[in-house]
Amino acid sequence: METRGNRFDVDGTEGVVFVNMLKEGRYRQESFGPIFIMPKSADSALISSCICFTEMNVAGFIFLLSLHLGVFQIGYGRNASTRPAVVNIGAMFNFDSIIGRVAKIAIDEALKDVNSNSSILKGTKLSVTLQDTNCNGFLGMVEALRYMATDVVAIIGPQCSVVAPIISHVASELRVPLLSFAATDPTLSSLQYPFFVRTAQSDLYQMTAVADIIDHYGWKEVIAIFIDDDWGRNGVSALNDKLAERRCKISYKVGIQPDSSVTQGAIMDVLVKVALMQSRIVVLHLNRRVGFKVFSVANHLGMMGNGYVWIATDWLSLVLDSESPLPSETMDKIQGVLTLRQHTPDSDRKRAFFARWNRITGGSPQLNAYGLYAYDTVWLLAHSLDAFFNQGGVISFSNDSRISSMAGSALHLEAMSIFDDGVLLLKNILLSDFVGLTGPLKFNSDRSLILPAYDIINVLGTGIRQIGYWSNYSGLSTVSPETLYTRPPNRSSANQKLYSVIWPGETLSKPRGWVFPNNGKLLRIGVPNRVSYKEFVSQVRGTDMFKGFCIDVFTAAVNLLPYAVPYKFISFGDGRKNPSYTELVNKITTGEFDAVVGDIAIVTNRTRIVDFTQPYVSSGLVIVARLEKERSGAWAFLQPFSRRMWIVTGSFFLIVGIVVWILEHRINDEFRGPPKQQVITILWFSFSTMFFAHRENTMSTLGRLVLLVWLFVVLIINSSYTASLTSILTVEHLSSPIKGIQSLAATNEPIGYQEGSFAERYLSEELNISKSRLVSLGSPEAYALALKRGPGNGGVAAVVDERPYVELFLSSQCSFKIVGQEFTKSGWGFAFPRDSPLAIDMSTAILALAENGDLQRIHDKWLMQSTCSLESTEIETNQLNLSSFWGLFLICGVACIIALFIYFLQILQQLPPAPESASITGQDSSHSRRLRRFLSLMDEKEEQSRSGQKRRKVDNERDGEFGS
Repeated sequence: METRGNRFDVDGTEGVVFVNMLKEGRYRQESFGPIFIMPKSADSALISSCICFTEMNVAGFIFLLSLHLGVFQIGYGRNASTRPAVVNIGAMFNFDSIIGRVAKIAIDEALKDVNSNSSILKGTKLSVTLQDTNCNGFLGMVEALRYMATDVVAIIGPQCSVVAPIISHVASELRVPLLSFAATDPTLSSLQYPFFVRTAQSDLYQMTAVADIIDHYGWKEVIAIFIDDDWGRNGVSALNDKLAERRCKISYKVGIQPDSSVTQGAIMDVLVKVALMQSRIVVLHLNRRVGFKVFSVANHLGMMGNGYVWIATDWLSLVLDSESPLPSETMDKIQGVLTLRQHTPDSDRKRAFFARWNRITGGSPQLNAYGLYAYDTVWLLAHSLDAFFNQGGVISFSNDSRISSMAGSALHLEAMSIFDDGVLLLKNILLSDFVGLTGPLKFNSDRSLILPAYDIINVLGTGIRQIGYWSNYSGLSTVSPETLYTRPPNRSSANQKLYSVIWPGETLSKPRGWVFPNNGKLLRIGVPNRVSYKEFVSQVRGTDMFKGFCIDVFTAAVNLLPYAVPYKFISFGDGRKNPSYTELVNKITTGEFDAVVGDIAIVTNRTRIVDFTQPYVSSGLVIVARLEKERSGAWAFLQPFSRRMWIVTGSFFLIVGIVVWILEHRINDEFRGPPKQQVITILWFSFSTMFFAHRENTMSTLGRLVLLVWLFVVLIINSSYTASLTSILTVEHLSSPIKGIQSLAATNEPIGYQEGSFAERYLSEELNISKSRLVSLGSPEAYALALKRGPGNGGVAAVVDERPYVELFLSSQCSFKIVGQEFTKSGWGFAFPRDSPLAIDMSTAILALAENGDLQRIHDKWLMQSTCSLESTEIETNQLNLSSFWGLFLICGVACIIALFIYFLQILQQLPPAPESASITGQDSSHSRRLRRFLSLMDEKEEQSRSGQKRRKVDNERDGEFGS
């Protein structure tokens, strides 16, 4: 039960409940005043016959209430089960337009099909009242208001997006659904227009397709020309949003008067401004009359040739589909243009309808996508009405009290009435789910048709050529969207494909999409006015010209561009100290400079706000320190070898001594004797080989082989040690206590950096070095003076700067060196605004300079001025490491292992076979006896071993004779 002021709308059950509450005394009539009680579905006739009482007693009221509820309930049930014979709907569009001429025929054919189909509406016929409107906002509003007084349950239309918002407000108040098959303004989908339902695709998806095409070809800026009305402005606004998502933008947009009275002169003024712009990608969101005037003027100005790209929204494909073939002079003006068409899947029903269309019309007018959507709209409304009646919906209208108060005026607004069950019909429309000529007709949560898709068309010769599809499911493809719907969505860049395009000017090569603007403006290039390291960049005194390595690289790169780039250099800095390069780069974002040229380091915080070219110089931060003479101490003789080298060398002396002792012990008396003497012999023999002073002779072949390899190793080690020690003791060596950035940061000593360099920020923010330790230095002379003074005399312990500056500094300062390794990796490049196409072309030119050798020649011209000896600028250790000798030790180790293996095989062959009685005492005792015999045999002198074997052989022969 709903309470509306002093009126109660009830159904049967709620009425009984209300009566019972009155019987129980829970409500008093005085608390309500006059009470009106009626069913929810009551029409105006029932309302006029409602029960009104003011002072009657409760019993009488209950009796009358019960009587009326019974009567109304019976009447309501009869209305729910009875369908009207005819349902009136309206249609509003411009009969004299391309869309209107086709839509009129399509709607008539759809009505015939619906009314002749017994499976839908079940006896109820649709009656459509057509009204010819135009796209004028004021006249369209007047005609719409007049149309709303005819008590229709739904309206097909309007055709124009300009009229739709006004009519949508009226439709929302009167609860009459609007089903538009041609109003594509994206903003009409908003919740502000709840009764507006679009049965075609929104321009939001069309602009998404245009943005994907632009991104696919790598263009970054476009020019938009549009009809200056709600439809044009909202469409371009949607395009700008979609381009921004892809890091593209509309660099220039201009509106044209929406009516057909726009003159050729006004269009020429617009296109002349477009020709002066940088971008050559033009998007036309116009109507038929203005669009072809634009193409005509563009041809006259030579803007339909090489380098230009013209993308027209679906207004052009609509004309091509509806009026083909166009006159040859018209087709000549649009060669190479890309356009989009709302995609409708191929089907047997669609082909049959095209054949039927040609029989009816004779091919004039030709059927287009909007005609198919108009046909499907009638069917969508029929399905929705059928579901509406099945749910008990009743077609009834009631007067709006707000309008009734205006009765008697000349406008007769009281004739407009509210469709009582309009909300139910709207609900069924939005829940529609069937397949029409245009594909699935089903709405998503945004009240837009699902699976939006477009055909992408290239105008060529006397006709058109389809180069691909766009779908909201998988983006650009050469495969139909219906095929892609059966696969998982894939929007990867590799999957975005289109067939080749014949661009304006009859070229297959993709246009660059931009040129340097020919508007008389010079490119404003900021250049740092340096006071030090002028070899890189410096201003010519008394002029506005600059010279230096960076300037020559920029000039050479500009000369390689395939177009002219007018520019002028603008000095940045006061000339008394080096300017801040970070502040210089920020000038690009404020628009003060169009680019920055100089020794600009490519660092992270700068790349966030500007785009850099390909680096033309490799760079990175390094440390420069003063070198001190290295004095040799009492333990200088240990310096030639590293600690690991000493350990491994000493170990091998012992290993080789033991191996030679094993090999010589049985046959060489010099390696025999008491255990103590044998240990002394091993140690003496091992270390005496270092000086080739060993007295023991080797008698075995294996021992001599091992000794030969070892002596070769000793020779190499001795020679290397002698050379290194001689260098340490006789050659002057320079060293620094700073070994790298870690050791420098760990101290509390001051650190110098170049004024204006990013090194200060890096040291303080990235390495957390206190700013109180950082000292700004403005010139190479200041570097040298601060380093010579040192931290104890007001100088610095080291200077941190970029490698190119340091190399130029060290070319004339030989007492300083680079210590440690380069601890950042970067480069120098030229800075441009974000997404600037000039940055890409300049990068290509710099790569060409590097490949043809010009970049190296420019480098040698400015930076090859060394007066120091050609020695390494980095400190390196003179110690000999194990890595330089591991191959020798490996050879010696392998020789020892092989010799021992052969020796042990020979010993095993000399072992006598175990006697048969050994099996009686067990296997373990046999193995132990063989081991003891093996060790005893190794310790025996070889002559004794051989005589013992002969005696055992003679004894065995005698035992045999005695036994026989």
